[in-house]
Amino acid sequence: MNIAVKDEAFKSLKNLLDKKGYDIPDNEIKLEFPPNPELGDLATTLTFSLAKILKKSPNLIAQDLVKEIEFPKIFDKVEAKGPYLNFFINYDIFSKELLKSIKKNYGQLPNKDEKIVLEHTSANPNGPLHVGHIRNSIIGDSLSRVLKKSGRDVETQYYVNDMGRQIAIIVFGITELGLKIEDQEGDKIDHKIGQLYFKANQKLNENKELTSNVDDLIQKYEKGDDAELNKIFENVVSQCINGVKETLSRMNIIHDDFVWEGQFVRDGTVDKITDELYEIGYARKSDVLYLDLTEWDIDKELVLRRANGTSLYSTRDIAYHIHKCQQGDIVLDVLGADHKLAFKQVSLALEILEVVEPNSDELEVVFYEFINLPDGSMSTRKGIFVSVDDLIDEAVSRARKELDERRPDLSDEELNNISEEIGIGAIRFYIARLSPEKPITFKWDEALSFERGCASIQYAHARACKLLKKAGDKELSIEDNWSPDDVEKDLIRNLAKFPEVIENSASSRHVHPIAQYCQDLSSAFNKFYKSEQVLGSEFEGVRLNIVKKSQITLKNALDLLGVPAPEMM
Repeated sequence: MNIAVKDEAFKSLKNLLDKKGYDIPDNEIKLEFPPNPELGDLATTLTFSLAKILKKSPNLIAQDLVKEIEFPKIFDKVEAKGPYLNFFINYDIFSKELLKSIKKNYGQLPNKDEKIVLEHTSANPNGPLHVGHIRNSIIGDSLSRVLKKSGRDVETQYYVNDMGRQIAIIVFGITELGLKIEDQEGDKIDHKIGQLYFKANQKLNENKELTSNVDDLIQKYEKGDDAELNKIFENVVSQCINGVKETLSRMNIIHDDFVWEGQFVRDGTVDKITDELYEIGYARKSDVLYLDLTEWDIDKELVLRRANGTSLYSTRDIAYHIHKCQQGDIVLDVLGADHKLAFKQVSLALEILEVVEPNSDELEVVFYEFINLPDGSMSTRKGIFVSVDDLIDEAVSRARKELDERRPDLSDEELNNISEEIGIGAIRFYIARLSPEKPITFKWDEALSFERGCASIQYAHARACKLLKKAGDKELSIEDNWSPDDVEKDLIRNLAKFPEVIENSASSRHVHPIAQYCQDLSSAFNKFYKSEQVLGSEFEGVRLNIVKKSQITLKNALDLLGVPAPEMM
């Protein structure tokens, strides 16, 4: 329910406890949404906390409390139902206040004094983004949008792996195999680089003796003395990242900063870290320098430096996390479930270095399971992978086919634009709608369904826009004698929940509740649209107002998921 209403209910309960002399901490005065509106609009389990003090049944305590509770006029009544105290909103008053309060930026919560550095995507720049990356990007970007809407200060970062073996293999292909990026297949530069990487890697697999040549390139680039070689490495990475940026931009994803891992080697941070870990006794030397974490029951060694003196991704990742810790109050990573051990190792390294406290809440991570496509649903490029570009093109193509049948009256340009919005929306929503710990198999029919998928939510928004356009400059008012019926109450109830859904989603670091909210709100609006006469009705002004506030809220909710809100479909 609306946060302000929840605050009023909280005050009523707090005043009652003070009056009775019951000392209950504020965090135990919890208010929840009942599963059925017949059970009220808000419910509290406060009686369970009191039962421990009073040694009485929660049911009896609820009956006692309801007799003495005083509540503001925004509520019709408070009832005891079993162990619960249930608050019933006065919708005649509340509906009018809510409609007046919903403005263009509805859902934006007050600023909080909290800076979050959120890293997501961070795919190796050795080719285009593929289906395996897309869940990371969508979760990360949606989470960034939700956190910003909740009042947090958020900076999104992409960690660029410019020193990895994959990049060295590409450079090997250019410098020693004579391969040229521009000669490779592909419409985009990242696809061309991916093809070059495939060919160079294939050559290495055919002749293992060439592996030392790649190792030499890694060493030379890490030293940084060969200006010409540095230029080749940096050019490959920059071009690939530019291609990745194009793909992400098409998905409505933009990063605030791209941080190159090489900077932490060149500025001496990596050497400083490894030296310190060795000096304090946690790093051990054999052929390699490794971090011993057996004290924490982790048998797998974290290698910090190779026998040839070069650093590893893990070492540079520790340096990067120190960098992030210096930039914000909270470091938030989005990682695949296969990174759980690596994240634990990095976290312990930061504790050992006293960058963070043990079990610090400064470090957070959202782990996700992987996404798959049904066998045979799409062709792959040369059998290597399915790129995100291919996935988007397929979604847009399927949306266009559906629109051609539904809207033959629209121009080709209009159909192309709407198809793009539906296709992008389908991908983003379908992935965002599930909790990250659940694996996903992408099903086209579900994702692009105009009846159940994201398209149905976008269609509700388009319906609202069409009705408002038809109304023209008619006044959005609230008739004094209007009292909401059950359908209107249901829609008002859903509109009111938006701010709290945002805060809960931000606090839990989960975006799937936003997707569920979009479905609930669009369903409530569609019921209203089908059952209520708007134009020409006795309550035309207030119902147009409801339509407008539904359109605003739907648009803002979809935006949190990076999903376009078309004005016509």
